Amino acid sequence: MFEKTFLKACFGSVGATLVSLISLTIMGLVLSKIAQWMFFGAVFSGASSEACRDATGACWVFVKENFVFFMYGMLEEKEYWRAQLFVSCALAAVSLLFFKKTKTLGLWLNFLGMPLLAIAIIYNLFSPEAGVDRDSYGGLFLTLFVAYFGILWAFPIGTLLALGRKSGPVVVKFFCLFWIEVWRGVPLITVLFMSSVLVPYFLPEGVELSKLTRAMVGIVCFSGAYMAEVIRGGLQGVAGGQREVSSALGLNWIQSMRYVILPQAIKIVSPAILNNFISLFKDTTLVAIIGMFDFLGAVQAATKNSAWLGFAKEGYVFAALVFWMFCYGLSKLSSRLNPISES
Repeated sequence: MFEKTFLKACFGSVGATLVSLISLTIMGLVLSKIAQWMFFGAVFSGASSEACRDATGACWVFVKENFVFFMYGMLEEKEYWRAQLFVSCALAAVSLLFFKKTKTLGLWLNFLGMPLLAIAIIYNLFSPEAGVDRDSYGGLFLTLFVAYFGILWAFPIGTLLALGRKSGPVVVKFFCLFWIEVWRGVPLITVLFMSSVLVPYFLPEGVELSKLTRAMVGIVCFSGAYMAEVIRGGLQGVAGGQREVSSALGLNWIQSMRYVILPQAIKIVSPAILNNFISLFKDTTLVAIIGMFDFLGAVQAATKNSAWLGFAKEGYVFAALVFWMFCYGLSKLSSRLNPISES
């Protein structure tokens, strides 16, 4: 049925057929050029830019030779296990959320276990003698690290702020409103600059936080404020009669929110929540502004290497493909998760 409707829309009249043929011709020409540059005329083997001197397409040798730098930044090879340990544990903790029997364990691991693991890794609690520079973490690991905690904590913080603004006492409402409007009214790049430059001046003497920690706090507060407005919109979309039904069933306020109101509100705004998560994942590239080599920052640094000048296109195409892969994965995984309605 769909095929017949589609064919009729494309070739059902002389005008539609002409437009379709022209569009297909243009699309074919564009795709053939892209395929020629990315695959047929590309160079995949070699150890330096000399291998691509006579290439008519992309020089993927650039990506191959800088791949480790793209993944780990300036972290020393003997310390790669730190990034690998964190990513492996994060994947395991998130995967537990997909199964009803392990969802509670997954929540505990994600909200308690993973922050403790991150502190142990960043502040060298596993091997204090190693002396790893806390600002040497970079590459795709840094992007995943920032995005993971930003997405993880934005949801509960945003939920509490939304509930406080809508249903809390006057003092709580004022505090939540003030918090949301302040963080939403400041660009993220300004938040990162403030966390990097101003925060150290307000810390007590002898207390030192790494640049990564300060950036993480700023990103979580920023994303939590935006998430609060999304969830508040969902709460307003729930019919008022639902609260009355909850009260009639003998549920208190917390139980009503937990089992009746919030599941419906989140279902209503789930596309907006996903959009926030994807936007946050892409916004992690802004940490490069404060001197942190995230994935995109590592790609940009590699393109400025004198040995690889002129191969920026390959780096940016590779970065775009990686970001697309993760964002598409988020959109697919989100449809499998319903963190509140099930227990």
